[in-house]
Amino acid sequence: MIRILIVDDQSIVREGLSSLLQTQPDLEVVGEAANGQEAVERSLDLQPDVILMDIRMPIMDGLAAIRLLVKQAPAIKILVLTTFDDEEYITQAIANGAQGYLLKDTPSAELSQAIRLVNKGYSQMGPGLLAKAVASDVSHDVEKSELISQQLAQLTAREKEVLQLIATGYSNKEISAQLYIVERTVKNHVNSILHALNLRDRTQAAIFAHKYWHEIFK
Repeated sequence: MIRILIVDDQSIVREGLSSLLQTQPDLEVVGEAANGQEAVERSLDLQPDVILMDIRMPIMDGLAAIRLLVKQAPAIKILVLTTFDDEEYITQAIANGAQGYLLKDTPSAELSQAIRLVNKGYSQMGPGLLAKAVASDVSHDVEKSELISQQLAQLTAREKEVLQLIATGYSNKEISAQLYIVERTVKNHVNSILHALNLRDRTQAAIFAHKYWHEIFK
């Protein structure tokens, strides 16, 4: 059972999401919060598996809450669910530690599946949102380019193959089948990639790969 905390400043949204998710046999809504501060407090108390986090809220917004939760409860996965598709929000949410970013018009079946995948450690980005996150940071000063080159030099050819598949949206199981290697080896490659590129999770890895696609896969 995946335990979920819903964070949104509109009670009608919280109630609607709760009713929707409770129809799924493997999903359980264990609590709700109306702002970022409540989200942090309730998360530390309830220890949910996944948090559905809105962005714009009173007292403390979702971005600040994500930043605090990553420090105080790093095991909890955070999936942003909002109406705002601003590049700045998307980039900041992922940089702060969210595993995914979806819009509230996401079909219910896709939302439920996204929760399951995020709970397993996979990234989830709504249609077109990954491209916005990539486009929001296109500066290439000399110092940054040198750092990127040094990081990429640490990747093996196999790790680059794995990174390319991560960026394409493949799960570890799918990568395993595609490259004819066991899933444990895929996990080891993913961990090595994150360490070499100084990234937190697969979401950041996917954004990094798209941002520097030509440098990595030339």
